[in-house]
Amino acid sequence: MVGLTKAWIGAVRLRTLPLSLSGIIVGSAMAYYYGGRNFYVFILSISTTVLFQILSNLANDLGDSQKGTDNDERIGPTRAIQSGLISQSSMKKAVVFVTFLSLASAFGLIYISSDFISDSLIWMYLILTALSIFAAILYTVGKSAYGYYGLGDIMVFLFFGCLSVLGVFTLYGMPFELITLLPAFTIGLWSAAVLNLNNMRDMVNDAASSKRTMVVQLGPRRAKYYHFSLILIGLSIWTILNSVYIYLNDNWVFLIGIFPALFLYPHLKKVMEIDSPSMYDPELKKVALITFSSSILFATSLFLV
Repeated sequence: MVGLTKAWIGAVRLRTLPLSLSGIIVGSAMAYYYGGRNFYVFILSISTTVLFQILSNLANDLGDSQKGTDNDERIGPTRAIQSGLISQSSMKKAVVFVTFLSLASAFGLIYISSDFISDSLIWMYLILTALSIFAAILYTVGKSAYGYYGLGDIMVFLFFGCLSVLGVFTLYGMPFELITLLPAFTIGLWSAAVLNLNNMRDMVNDAASSKRTMVVQLGPRRAKYYHFSLILIGLSIWTILNSVYIYLNDNWVFLIGIFPALFLYPHLKKVMEIDSPSMYDPELKKVALITFSSSILFATSLFLV
């Protein structure tokens, strides 16, 4: 029983949740800064995002198991179905259950926000909810799983960055602000970098399993250059964002939002030196933590001014 419980906790993959919340935290803080404040929107945004991420993790476990990608050659943590403690049938039921929980949370969020957003936005969010469900499941599940065709990076950029930041910002009833694109792009790029590290770790096994991720298509050397681009472009945009708010508020508190990102430089140096796929896993955790902590500190700065 203890082993089964641990297997389900492992399937949820708790370590992925902070990264998924980065955009929600920044989008909510920016809405607060511009006058949009609603406790229930914040809580339901958090719960919806967490449930979408858990759904994605469970479906990913199921899809890779069905395709034989999770095998003894895989370098990363042992997956739930791969461990033999959870069956594919049980995982399918879990995916259905979490899908319903995700829909309930998302509909509750839209209902609360309906008091201060237009009907057209309500319909847009209903459509985005459906798209989020499909995106979470179809990353590895099904014959046309987009993760097997190198489309995971762009989907992570869109959902972790753009939809997360811009979506939650407008759910508070705030009109679109051009400056919200800056954190949306940065968080999207750094989230894609986390996926890229994951795929560099799994490159050999993915290639053997016909999972043509961006890394498999680029090859190990160009995948590192691609990674550098994601990190450095995101860092440049993040620096511009914090500099703009320093100027607008005449307050240097926004420097704290840049501090965690400074650790990206030793990270890039380490990535260039890596010659063993297993060494990418610690770097994956670092970028996820840097993204999350940068988001927390930037949000804190917005609350302080």
